[in-house]
Amino acid sequence: MRELQDRIRREGKVLPGNIIKVDGFLNHRVDVTLMEHIADEFARYFDVRDITMVLTAEASGIALATICAQKYGVPMVFAKKAKSDNIEGGLYQSEIYSYTYKKKVTQILSKEWLTAGDKVLIIDDFMANGEAVRGLCDLVSQAGAELKGIGIAVEKGFQGGGDRLRGMDLNYHALAVIERADENGIVFRE
Repeated sequence: MRELQDRIRREGKVLPGNIIKVDGFLNHRVDVTLMEHIADEFARYFDVRDITMVLTAEASGIALATICAQKYGVPMVFAKKAKSDNIEGGLYQSEIYSYTYKKKVTQILSKEWLTAGDKVLIIDDFMANGEAVRGLCDLVSQAGAELKGIGIAVEKGFQGGGDRLRGMDLNYHALAVIERADENGIVFRE
């Protein structure tokens, strides 16, 4: 998606440790118009008429997933990183390693909000090694729901998470795949 790539080139920053900082428009301060364009682009790759739920991970993917769900006319649910007192009943749980936080995290989702009858589109803003998405796929599987697709706004292609998902024969699409990011700038995969 050219608009997203241009925005990353113009405003994105490469920090030490291969951190790509896009928080000025994607996942801290949110450009809602850009998010709507991203939702429209995902609708070109996925049959959004055949989904019942958009799923994402807490926390930075929530804004994009919410806009997608609103555009597609379905609910959005997110996997939490910690159990709170207001979650009732059973839980689906998946342990992942968080690249952002450099530690193991357990994604949890109430069984009340994801069921075997759901057709799920996973949406996330950013993917490094793919662990969060792997965990979300595991939650969908535990529920017996149908995974209809995985949409990622920005993928760090050099970390291999997207390539692993592509190799699993999933309906996966990333809108901007960063092939290389260093002091010389950001290069996208064609």
